[in-house]
Amino acid sequence: MDIIIVLGYLAAILIGVSLGLIGGGGSILTVPVLVYILHIDPVLATAYSLFVVGTTSLVGAGNYMRQGLVDYKTAVVFAIPSFIAVFLTRKFLVPWLPDPLFSVGEMEITKNVGIMVFFAIIMLAASYSMIKGKKKDGSEEVESEVKFNIPMIALEGSVVGVITGIVGAGGGFLIIPALVLLARLPMKLAVGTSLLIIAAKSLIGFLGDLGNQTIDWKMLLIFTGLSVVGIFIGSTLSKKINDKVLKKGFGWFVLVMGIYIIGKELLSL
Repeated sequence: MDIIIVLGYLAAILIGVSLGLIGGGGSILTVPVLVYILHIDPVLATAYSLFVVGTTSLVGAGNYMRQGLVDYKTAVVFAIPSFIAVFLTRKFLVPWLPDPLFSVGEMEITKNVGIMVFFAIIMLAASYSMIKGKKKDGSEEVESEVKFNIPMIALEGSVVGVITGIVGAGGGFLIIPALVLLARLPMKLAVGTSLLIIAAKSLIGFLGDLGNQTIDWKMLLIFTGLSVVGIFIGSTLSKKINDKVLKKGFGWFVLVMGIYIIGKELLSL
C-alpha cells in the first residue's frame, strides 16, 4: 500500500512536469492517477483534480502575469459564465446524477463508470488537439479575419465550465483554441490567459464540492504541492526540449490512456 501511495505522489510530480513542459494537458492525467493508482472514488477524484489543477495553474499563471502575457478583458468575458457553470455543475448537477445512470437490458451503467467514460472521451478530444497541432501556423491568418465575438466567447466559457465541472479537468485544450480564434489572441497571450481562467474556474468549482464531499486535506495538499514542484521542473526542462515534438508525443500518450480507460470501464460492466 505504501508503494502505491509513493507511485501516486511521483505521478503528481509528473503531472506538474508535463504542465510546465507544454503549458497544458497534464491536468487531464490527474483523475486517472487518483482513480487507478490511489484508488479514490471517481466523483471525489474529480473534486480533488479541480483543486490540484486550479492551484498548479495559478502558479503557472503568475509567471505569465509577471511577463504581461494575460488579457484580462478576454479572461473576464470568458470566465464569468464559465465560473457560474462549473460551480452549479459541481454543486447541483453532479450530486443529482442518478446511480445507476441508465440500464441497457440487464447491464447497468453506474455513475462512476459514466464519469470515467465521459472523461476518457474528453481525453480523446484533447489528444487529437495535441497530435494535430499544425493549425497554429495558419492561426495568424484566421485571427485577422475573426472579430472579437463576445457572445461566442461567453457561450464557449459556459460549455467548458460544464465539462470542467463533470470531469474535473481544466479544459485548457478547449479554452486556448477559443481564445485564439474568437478573441484573436496570440498563442503566448492565449496560454497565459487560459491558465488564469483555469485556475479561477477550477478553484471555484472545488468550492461547490466542499459541502458535498469529505476532503482528505493532508493527502490533497501533499499531492498538490508535488504537482507545483513538478511545474517548476517542467518549466526548466521546456527550454531544452523541442516543444512541438513533446506536445505530439504527449498527445499520443493521452490517446492511449483514453482508449485504455474506455476499455477498462466497459469490460468491468
